[in-house]
Amino acid sequence: MEIKYIKVKESLRNNIVSGKYKVNDKIPTESELMKAYGVSRYTIRRAVGDLEHEGYIYRVQGGGMYVDDWINKKNNVNQLRPSIGVVTTHIADYIFPSIISGIDRVISNENSMILIGNTHDQFDKERQNLLNMMDHNVAGFIIEPTRSTLDNPNLDVYQMIIDSGKPVVFINAHYPELEFPYVELDDKQDEIMMVNYLLSHGHERILGVFQVDDIQGVNRMNGFVRAYQTHAGSVSSGDIMMYRSDDNIEGVLSQIKSRITNKGDDAPTAIVCYNDALAIEVIGMLHKNHIQVPDDISVAGFDDYELSKFIAPSLTTITHPKRQMGEIAAQKLMKMINKEKVESTICKVNLIVRDSTKAI
Repeated sequence: MEIKYIKVKESLRNNIVSGKYKVNDKIPTESELMKAYGVSRYTIRRAVGDLEHEGYIYRVQGGGMYVDDWINKKNNVNQLRPSIGVVTTHIADYIFPSIISGIDRVISNENSMILIGNTHDQFDKERQNLLNMMDHNVAGFIIEPTRSTLDNPNLDVYQMIIDSGKPVVFINAHYPELEFPYVELDDKQDEIMMVNYLLSHGHERILGVFQVDDIQGVNRMNGFVRAYQTHAGSVSSGDIMMYRSDDNIEGVLSQIKSRITNKGDDAPTAIVCYNDALAIEVIGMLHKNHIQVPDDISVAGFDDYELSKFIAPSLTTITHPKRQMGEIAAQKLMKMINKEKVESTICKVNLIVRDSTKAI
């Protein structure tokens, strides 16, 4: 009975939080809910009673049950330590621990705490995280968009956030449909800097490998193209390979290997990768196939991942101000919570030349 009661309660609450049942909408009767969930009247009454106590439902004598103004009720609850919702595509690896550390440094100084969600770059997990944080009445959100080049099925949830008056700051990318401030890099211009460096050191045949379901990857790919456009004599020598975040990494590496080994004298002399995580995988694949970096081919990444300076050879890359980005995003959000106006920020980066590239 306990499990059934919890399932009914969570299902009804999710329907309310997601907007299926809007404020002041009449919800189904006890008999209708019994039939829908296949449970007893006692189970329905226990689930509904809890939701009424928590401010999601109110009753009208003789008139049924209705959705209460749960958002404003929760906003009016006095919280000693208001929570900030942080949603990123990953948490425990790559650049994200430093970003979260920067956010936490600011939030902790404001006597607030953070709730962290991880989407794994999947829309359904983004939706789940946002609804869960709305349910926990966070004061605002810092969000890294999920697959930011694709149509987002969660715009209805973002509209709920807008309607609730909760502020949002995007990091690393932003959804063009939503007018929230953001903190990100100039990915196109930053990739131009990397490709120009390689072109100026004799690498006319460069293979660019970019993840294209995130806007960062598309912008970096556009920077790759733009750099070649300004080097007219080398335009026909560049090569681009695209992949998606859910593609199998072994398949991606196999395609890269084919681009290198099947072209003979026209094989690329350098590879620029979407990020350092991919570049490190590429270097490992090349080593297994007895292709030496940088003597046979140069490899460059993007983001200055912590491991990039420790691998052999150390990786040429573009810096990513991870901790600073987190701090700036958190500072903006706290200002927005205090009803101050903020603008978007483009962070500056640098090219770091290490041992994985060399001039021809």
